[in-house]
Amino acid sequence: MRHYYASLWLLLLLVLVSAAPALAQDPIIAISGTIRDNNNHQPLPGVTVSVKNGAVGTQSDANGAFALKERLRFPFTLVFSFIGYETRELQVASASSRLQVSLESKSVLTNEVVVSASRVEESRLKSPVAIEKLDIRAIKETPAPSFYDALENVKGVQMTTSSLTFKVPNTRGFNIPNNFRFMQLVDGVDMQAATLGVPLGNAIGPTELDVASVEITPGAASALYGMNAINGMANLTTKSPFTYQGLSVYQKGGVNHVDGIDRKPSLLTESAVRWAQTIGPDQRWAYKVNLSYLQGTDWLANTQTDQNPQNLTTANPAFPELSGRYNPAADLWNRYGDDTNSSLTVNIPYNGKSQNFTVTRTGYYEKDLVNSTVRNIKADASLHYKLTDKLELSYGYRFGLMDGVFQRGNKIQLDGVTVQNHKLELKGTDFTVRAYTLIENTGNSYNLNPLALNLDLQNGSNAVWGAKFRTALQNSLQSGTGLGDAMIAARAAADAGRAEPGTQAFKDLKAQIVGTNNWDSGVNVKGAPIPGGAALTQRSRTYHTEGIWNLGQRIKFADVLVGADTRVYQIIPDGNNFVDFSRPLTERNQPGGDYVYYKKFGGFVQASKLLLGDRLKLTGSMRVDYNPEFTPKVNPRIAAVYTVAEKHNFRASYQNGWRFPSLFEALSFVNNGNVRRVGGLARVNEGLNYLQNSYTRASIDRFNAAVNAYVAANNGTTASQAALLPQNRDLLQVANLPNEQPEQINSYEVGYRSVLFDNKVSIDADAYYNIYSGFLGQVEVSVPKDASGNQVTVGSDDAVLAAVRSNRDARQDRYRVYTNARNDYHSYGSTLGVNYNFYQKFTVGGNVNYNSISANDQADIFVTGFNTPKWAINASFGNREVVRNLGFNIAWRRQSTFYWESPLANGRVPAYQTVDAQVNLRVPTLKTTIKVGGANLFNNRYIQYAAGPTIGGLYYVALTFDNTVLH
Repeated sequence: MRHYYASLWLLLLLVLVSAAPALAQDPIIAISGTIRDNNNHQPLPGVTVSVKNGAVGTQSDANGAFALKERLRFPFTLVFSFIGYETRELQVASASSRLQVSLESKSVLTNEVVVSASRVEESRLKSPVAIEKLDIRAIKETPAPSFYDALENVKGVQMTTSSLTFKVPNTRGFNIPNNFRFMQLVDGVDMQAATLGVPLGNAIGPTELDVASVEITPGAASALYGMNAINGMANLTTKSPFTYQGLSVYQKGGVNHVDGIDRKPSLLTESAVRWAQTIGPDQRWAYKVNLSYLQGTDWLANTQTDQNPQNLTTANPAFPELSGRYNPAADLWNRYGDDTNSSLTVNIPYNGKSQNFTVTRTGYYEKDLVNSTVRNIKADASLHYKLTDKLELSYGYRFGLMDGVFQRGNKIQLDGVTVQNHKLELKGTDFTVRAYTLIENTGNSYNLNPLALNLDLQNGSNAVWGAKFRTALQNSLQSGTGLGDAMIAARAAADAGRAEPGTQAFKDLKAQIVGTNNWDSGVNVKGAPIPGGAALTQRSRTYHTEGIWNLGQRIKFADVLVGADTRVYQIIPDGNNFVDFSRPLTERNQPGGDYVYYKKFGGFVQASKLLLGDRLKLTGSMRVDYNPEFTPKVNPRIAAVYTVAEKHNFRASYQNGWRFPSLFEALSFVNNGNVRRVGGLARVNEGLNYLQNSYTRASIDRFNAAVNAYVAANNGTTASQAALLPQNRDLLQVANLPNEQPEQINSYEVGYRSVLFDNKVSIDADAYYNIYSGFLGQVEVSVPKDASGNQVTVGSDDAVLAAVRSNRDARQDRYRVYTNARNDYHSYGSTLGVNYNFYQKFTVGGNVNYNSISANDQADIFVTGFNTPKWAINASFGNREVVRNLGFNIAWRRQSTFYWESPLANGRVPAYQTVDAQVNLRVPTLKTTIKVGGANLFNNRYIQYAAGPTIGGLYYVALTFDNTVLH
């Protein structure tokens, strides 16, 4: 990495040398004036007065007066901006008497400047793609508990709440709690935790006091931003210490779990402080510091939906009496260790026949395995230097620590996860060069499934436990007990002596397992269990460098933007989740080894041109991304915006995007419940042969159901004899998995955006059509072995016999493999947003979101999981100042029911609706705002995904002291 940083410093040095002639100073100019409301002519205090494209500015005082004395050169443009008013620009050509400036009040905000859509500043009205924005005003007025929670009401956004501390946004379908397909930037830094493979919500993002704006780009953005942005992106921008100076303090207190159903009523507290200041007589140095701390009692996932009911082939469909609480093969959403991967077959004589019953281990409930209290600590500091008024060099550091729960292939308890970020940036008016590194450490985190499995295994291996279950079941049936009650009695007998939640033995055993970074378990030569672990020990570093240059007027025929970036992931092998693949197979699960690298390089060029009297804006871009594991990928985008009449803008765009597999999708190597989760790269498969020599688990389940049915119907026939019958063995499907490739999207979008009736009504509508190719997901397969443990070829008699359920552990190596879907997937949808300032400062608004997917004729090798409600509706009503200094806002949200599919849990997510509300009072003499509100005001309990937490009401009071002076 030393060569990496040496090249970076050399690049920055060259830029500084080239900028040296610009350091000559301009003369000092003094400008003053008064700013008033255009309607009532009252003076406006706190208006930001800044020099366009410069770094100097000031703020109006209590009488609306301002004075600016800086080194400037005529002519220059002053920009007057204030929350709730139209921004006004005024060109100053010479020194004159005091300026008299009036600002027009507004409630509908559609003329904002946005950056994310094209990576250059442009009017939101004329953005080539759909884009949403929360500015400082919208953040202050939101009824949500935080600005990040407010994203849930943004048009086109679907939020997934994994924890009180952890929310992940998504747009346009294929939602998952660890969203690989949605990028989140904070001041240009990708916030994804590399090995966890997910942007950690706002865990290391800006505090409530420091966020300046949030821009959401629904849909593919990979043509300009590269990997991880094919579903959309969020771009969070913080406040500059040159512009926002002074002290701000934030304190929130709240309560959740008010109904006492999941946990006792609990307090939530959040504190934050921001301090920013310029340094030196010429004010060319500036710094800022942010610190925040949040603690609360987490939401609890405790829904006990059975996803393996007795009528399924993986349970006991021949015995309808084994339903509900009598189901011995139950696999409950929020219970772990009871999944069908660890099921076993119990054979007993019943009703005059030899019967096979499928039984799962008992497992443990999530509420007994997770921590109830969660924290989020955030700290950041940055130092900035203005080489000239148009050239700024800065260094920034961020630190975040968080607890919480999130869902991948299993549930993960995040405990003390830390991410650090160092960033160095040089920014001019037409270029940006930045480099940053992210350092990730999962702390004391652990996986719930191996924790539950290993807790159960301490009470006997599957074979030992199954023998006790079989004996107790036979005894109960012989005594005349019914089948269902006999199953319950047999489980109680087999579980005798296991560690029970709440006991000291349970706490001690849990601590031992959580502290062990080896998920493999088994028995020794004496039949005693070998302790397995559940620790999630993942460490990585991400190194990223990028440069963007706006050529502007340097090219006559078009406005051209060029950029390039490089990224290197450095994984520190832990021997359990990530391993050194240069080691022999037998040594891979040893901790340590050489670092594993995963790299990506890219570059793009974008050109835009105004035609037809500036009514038509055409934009085209081309990006090339290269990962040494794959061939180079080209991402083109073309877009057009046509202004039919003033403020009536139609847009259309097409883009092709690629997504390289994330680290976990590409290189994971973790054993969990005797099923190894593996990345899909060819080097992971070497020596294991799961790509080319395996059966799919789904076909093995169908095969075993047919074998059991044949044995039950033909007394005296063995499972081995039934397995080799042609009609049964033909049910086994050879996986034939391809080497993993990047997934691709072709995205088409049209839209319309306008403001009407003297800017009182805004309308924004869009429609999209996406085609996904090579969609990445997981399929479970088994590699067959003979009785000696050697691999055998699929299709042979030995391979067929290995697939019989009783041979599963001894004669199958099972893998859950990341691979590409065989079908293309076509999704489509539309959104409509309308806002209306109907009387004085009263505003009503809302949006309607529709998303759907076309069905394919043939089933794929795995379930892709669109995981998106067809309909979601948001509505709001408010007034920022119904009387002087008092405002309110109410937001209502409803989404329709939908079916959720994932490797962990499948099932229907019920429709729900919520109401958020807040009242805020400004106390100007104390420079303080008091905000009282509630999220999910009526405590309407709901879940957002299968096996997700139940979310209830959260009620809060927040005080914000803001002595910030804008410059």
